[in-house]
Amino acid sequence: MSTDYTFLKACRGEATDYTPVWLMRQAGRYLPQYMAVRKNVSFLELCKTPELAAEVTIQPIDYLNADAAILFSDILTPVEPMGLKLDFVPGPVFENPVRTQADVDALRIPEMEEDVPYVLETIKILRREFEGRVPLIGFGGAPFTLACYMVEGKGSKDFAQIKRMMYGAPELYAQLMEKVTEMDRLYLNAQIKAGAQVIQIFDTWGGIMSPLDYERFILPYTKKLIDGLDRANVPIIHFVKGSGTMLDTVAKAGSDVMGLDWHVNLGQARDIIGPDIAVQGNLDPTVLYAPKAHIETEVKRILDENAGRPGHIFNLGHGILPTVDPEHAKFMVECVHRLSGK
Repeated sequence: MSTDYTFLKACRGEATDYTPVWLMRQAGRYLPQYMAVRKNVSFLELCKTPELAAEVTIQPIDYLNADAAILFSDILTPVEPMGLKLDFVPGPVFENPVRTQADVDALRIPEMEEDVPYVLETIKILRREFEGRVPLIGFGGAPFTLACYMVEGKGSKDFAQIKRMMYGAPELYAQLMEKVTEMDRLYLNAQIKAGAQVIQIFDTWGGIMSPLDYERFILPYTKKLIDGLDRANVPIIHFVKGSGTMLDTVAKAGSDVMGLDWHVNLGQARDIIGPDIAVQGNLDPTVLYAPKAHIETEVKRILDENAGRPGHIFNLGHGILPTVDPEHAKFMVECVHRLSGK
């Protein structure tokens, strides 16, 4: 039965025979197989072509022997049909960022089956391909991270525009966040309906706030999103990059699994979070540049920090870097399996 996958057991906090492992951004630029597909299409075309998106989702499972696959897509995919023109140069850029009341009013809530059918079709293809082999993770951005891109128009070092709105026009910020949260809820539920067996919520920029402001301006919307998901037998993973100083607050969002970046000791984080939430992480992605002996040492350290507690999924503390040697990523997965008893 699909519910017996080791990865899903770990998400539920159940005992497993070994520690399951996958890598954030495991379908991507570090793999020659991916680049061979990518050279013929733009990034957006790849996201919007189900057969190709499915192909690059499958590639790292064949190569790495990871315990879960993650849908190849982008967190901003469902934002574009809200009325924003998206491009990648190579990072995401919105030509018309959201700054005013009129901008927020103009945002529409997409009809997922009509506006992003390619995402749902990719999921259906992958469920057929992976049946009995590995579970499929669907994903989306957390409302705050999506709003950051929408308001800033692109990535940022200081996030001045979103913070200006948050502090200076809190009612406008709240209206934007309500719309984004509802879009996100519909999008992730459509993924679940299409067959996603786990959902990961990426809050890449959640850690830019102080713990107090995180609790005030971000947590309510993430919690509302998670509470609104069709979670029967579908675990939710919540990853907030840079959240090491506020793990107890992030835990209030209500996910089944918390993703941890590499700035925290995994064992100490588990003590703070408590036994009822599983954890995912948390190898520094740059360790994959190191010699294999060092990679093995670091894998063992993290497994030792977990101290055999159920509910641990091994992963990097953020996405795999594009210049990493694929053999080192494969070796890391082998180490996790071997050292944890597979």
